[in-house]
Amino acid sequence: MSNIIATKRVDLLAPYMALDQGSQVQAEYVWVDGDGGLRCKTMTLDEAPKSVADLREWNFDGSSTNQAPGDNSDVFLRPVAIFKDPFRGGANILVLCECYDNDGTPNKSNHRAHAKKVMDAAKETEPWFGLEQEYTLFDYDGQVYGWPKNGFPGPQGPYYCGVGAGKVFARDFIEAHYRACLYAGVKISGINAEVMPSQWEFQVGPCEGIELGDHLWMARFLLLRIGEEWGIRPSFHPKPLKGDWNGAGCHSNFSTKAMRTPGKGMAAIEDAIKKLEKRHLEHMTVYGEDNDQRLTGHHETASMHTFSAGVANRGASIRIPRHVGARATATSRTVAPLPTLTPTAVSTQSYASLPLDLIYPIHTLLPLPLRPTIGEFTSILVETTILNA
Repeated sequence: MSNIIATKRVDLLAPYMALDQGSQVQAEYVWVDGDGGLRCKTMTLDEAPKSVADLREWNFDGSSTNQAPGDNSDVFLRPVAIFKDPFRGGANILVLCECYDNDGTPNKSNHRAHAKKVMDAAKETEPWFGLEQEYTLFDYDGQVYGWPKNGFPGPQGPYYCGVGAGKVFARDFIEAHYRACLYAGVKISGINAEVMPSQWEFQVGPCEGIELGDHLWMARFLLLRIGEEWGIRPSFHPKPLKGDWNGAGCHSNFSTKAMRTPGKGMAAIEDAIKKLEKRHLEHMTVYGEDNDQRLTGHHETASMHTFSAGVANRGASIRIPRHVGARATATSRTVAPLPTLTPTAVSTQSYASLPLDLIYPIHTLLPLPLRPTIGEFTSILVETTILNA
């Protein structure tokens, strides 16, 4: 346990949170900073907005967030998505924003603006996404949460989807995040404990187009924000501990309408895989820092240097679940889901999923420095592959 006191005192705060705020609404503006982290500040509204169109553009000091120089520091926040606020409750809201410079162009940290154009251009393909965000919990003093202070827990094995004392750590914190996401309107589809103790995963999706990025970012914001109250520091680093411990990734699932078409889906998927293979090394250059520490070919990962695809192969860049491969053969390829599937991110019908290492596409939808997006899979679908097929 951390010796740092959590920042929320429920006994002191509760009487004030119960006070009537009338028709006014607190809007927490949330944005991605120049280092791939998250920032926020609050604005008072006279009434609840009906849509993002009712929200004001705001600004902040970009010189303090690595987004602007000190002699021209104003960066502007343009609301793009509204979520309910699980911390303040009532009509209060969380507002996800894009960042713009004073000349009206997207700030260097704003990867969403271009991604939105890509998604709009691809709208007819009906791109679906599902992401499996892994992360590791730490105390403020840098110790993995729940681990012995002068040693290590037992070897990996009993922790994945584990149950029982000594096998699972911080389940109350995880449940708080899950419920906060549900309340906020984030499309969270599940959670589970991961292979390394104090490592967890949540899944977001299915989402269509740009919505996936918005919902994943807000889920991350809620995770970090709740961590303040628990005295827990979630880490998205791909390999937070050296040695015989699994890293953390962001396993991704993707499909288009063509990939979900009975009788034709597998052909569309196979065509996409061929295109991914050709650009594998190019894609690896934009996957962020410390990727080499995780994608070694060990601990259920593919090697970052070699592209591969296979059925039920956790060492492959693209993995086809066993039941999918068998069913596709038995039905002359009329059933065609492809990668690691988030169980609750797809319906009971079979859908084609092409795993991406990051949200689609990496360099437009998510800022590069944010390491949680570094996952097991070593290829990414960009607009020049499927969209222009």
